[in-house]
Amino acid sequence: MLALGGATGVALVIPTAETTEPAVAAPGGHPRHHHRRPSRPVPSADTGEPFTRPLVVPPVLRPVAVTATTDHYRLDVTTADVEIVPGLHSRMLSYGGHAVNPTIRARQGRRVRVTYRNRLDQPVNVHLHGGHVAAADDGHPMDLIQPGQERVYDYPNQQAGASLWYHDHSHHTESEHVYRGLYGFYLIEGSDEAGLRLPSGQYDIPIALRDSLFAEDGTLVWNQADPFSRTTLLANNRHQPYFPVAARRYRLRLLNASTHRTFEVHANGATLLQIGGDGGLLPAPVPRTSILLGSAERAEVVIDFSGNAIGDQVFLADATGGPLVRFDVVRRATDSSRVPPQLRPLPPMPRATAERLFVMRVDPVTFASLINDKAFDPARVDTTITRGTTEIWKIVNGDAGLNLEHTFHMHLAQFRVLDRDGAPPSPGESGFKDTIYVRPGESVRVQATFDGFVGRYLYHCHMLDHSAFGMMGQMEVVPPGS
Repeated sequence: MLALGGATGVALVIPTAETTEPAVAAPGGHPRHHHRRPSRPVPSADTGEPFTRPLVVPPVLRPVAVTATTDHYRLDVTTADVEIVPGLHSRMLSYGGHAVNPTIRARQGRRVRVTYRNRLDQPVNVHLHGGHVAAADDGHPMDLIQPGQERVYDYPNQQAGASLWYHDHSHHTESEHVYRGLYGFYLIEGSDEAGLRLPSGQYDIPIALRDSLFAEDGTLVWNQADPFSRTTLLANNRHQPYFPVAARRYRLRLLNASTHRTFEVHANGATLLQIGGDGGLLPAPVPRTSILLGSAERAEVVIDFSGNAIGDQVFLADATGGPLVRFDVVRRATDSSRVPPQLRPLPPMPRATAERLFVMRVDPVTFASLINDKAFDPARVDTTITRGTTEIWKIVNGDAGLNLEHTFHMHLAQFRVLDRDGAPPSPGESGFKDTIYVRPGESVRVQATFDGFVGRYLYHCHMLDHSAFGMMGQMEVVPPGS
């Protein structure tokens, strides 16, 4: 059932019927593998003329209650009919029924509590991706919100400011649920950011990138057998939108919300000044001509339109997929923002007390998705870690022979990238991260400190088509001396 390649890899496919229906669990809890070849390819809908509709900026969710220490929110997990293909409506999964799911803006040191009510006919849950939270609030794949029930998630926001995101993590259905729309931004404003004077307010724009496939009637097609057919690329649920800008600096928060695709974004020659990654601000800004974003990776960039004339057009584009967003320079504006030469100093790394090896690979015979030759078992603890300790993890993509890409995501802890195949990390990887892109055959070493909470957490490939089929492990953080 699973297509095992990345956007630049070679697909290894078990033929299956495309479907617009939710995944069906077989006895034992694993998705059924359909071996019927599609009777005909699914024709892709005509997405119309490019750059005729504006980019939709995600609405900011308003709290339903505010106390001295906590902001309280409510969101229904439901459906929404969204006009992605012009003139047609696509049934999507949604938080709150929005066409573009709302952004939750939090502040460092101020607690957020979100009540999610499941109004679907199948179980869901919510994972705050990159969040430093208690195990009970992490959205473990087996910790589900059943239809008709609700669940409160508690987020202390004691971590530094960062561009996080929330999404479904229900085991075996996480990939389909995210593909159908269950994801949104969760932005923590760091206590140090006001003094930096980075672009803010209407000049701070979250943009979620993803790939998709729509049938001729506008139906969103779930085609896990052939993710390479998802050639309609979306920015905030719009195909090739335009966005009017002033001739000044903008902060763009880019998220790869695809379940399978890798994006390599550029701005047709304009400099993307990267100021942040998964875990927040970098120590210093890094000029980039292009930025590679594996599934679930984020990058914060500042793009300066002040040198452009009124009427100029600047394109944010993907190296292989073409234009994503067109920025139209329409007016002049005063600009009191800046990008200082120093952003957020990195603390010294503690001494590591353990080193571990994690090999991600797909069995070419059984098609099992494995970490260290094991598929995920929620009853099994794969790694036991003492709270407060620091470890070095060597993450290996064992699929050089199959030319498969992977991304590795660690729950609970942000990490620092030490090296790639022994060489210094890529530009823009100098800050904290929670997800790392690993090329076929490549090894990456990262260092993390597991402090604050105890309990069971996950690490997994965040190409969710892979984790849904078992490329996931479970770690248990235990108190010292236990």
